Amino acid sequence: MSAEARFKGVIAPMLTPFDSDGNPDLKRFCEHAAWLISEGCTGLAPFGTTGEANSLGLDERMSLLDGLVNAGIDAERLLPGTGCCSIPDSVRLTQHAVQSGCGGVLMLPPFYYKAPIASDEGLYRYFADVIERVGDARLKIYLYHIPPMAQVGFSLDLIGRLIDAYPETVVGLKDSSGDWQNTKAIIDRFSGFTVFAGSEVFLLDTLRAGGAGCITATGNVNAREIRRVYDNWQSSEADELQTAITATRMAIQAFPVIPMMKALLALTRSDSAWRNVRPPFLTMDDSAARTLRDELAEAHGMNLELA
Repeated sequence: MSAEARFKGVIAPMLTPFDSDGNPDLKRFCEHAAWLISEGCTGLAPFGTTGEANSLGLDERMSLLDGLVNAGIDAERLLPGTGCCSIPDSVRLTQHAVQSGCGGVLMLPPFYYKAPIASDEGLYRYFADVIERVGDARLKIYLYHIPPMAQVGFSLDLIGRLIDAYPETVVGLKDSSGDWQNTKAIIDRFSGFTVFAGSEVFLLDTLRAGGAGCITATGNVNAREIRRVYDNWQSSEADELQTAITATRMAIQAFPVIPMMKALLALTRSDSAWRNVRPPFLTMDDSAARTLRDELAEAHGMNLELA
């Protein structure tokens, strides 16, 4: 990926494995990253919602990112989450990502204080402050819009103001609102702005509207089939392929998604450590994971074996 390239395609917000003591497991983390790329992911977004980022310390995140780069994962494929409620924390993580050569960062807004405190003006000042403190022309920010979780998000006017003020820095957005009309409005309004759907359910619609692809949790277990939609979105089979990945997504999200995906990986890799989560998450019941694994294999032909 060249310095001028923008992320596109299928990006997996990586799950974070933990050992029996609850510590991040770097070996499994790097193995999973390599497998995701082999399955067709065009990029990886560690330390997002799916990666239990807000249950990780700053030093843990930076150490894991260093581990990925040291393991040979192309830093330009990495889009780590660096948005925190604290400006100094966001600056520290963002500087580290830039210095590590990452292709960009995915930034939550400060999500603790809600409206009316979290006004467009306040959010603008937050991002302006982070950008100015990082002070590096290499920085590429992808805004992370996820109001179902954060409750604080990005209005069209705020997006436009950030692009106008920092056109070489604020270059994209992940829309996890679950509202396709919102995604389409962003794509329509901001020509050249890189927009990702936050779920593969909206992948085909996003590509047809001019978006870049998707950054999707279930890319951790179904990247190959999601990539097929991306590669064939202009073909006659596109709608059929989209229907298949939507059905798989619906089956998985009928459960707590993060514990279930970890349980599925634990089963298919015969590696119980993959079931580990950090509180407040709880591990997924093994029988439920087995039932879903069998359903996914029989109904959708999914094979999650580690390459």
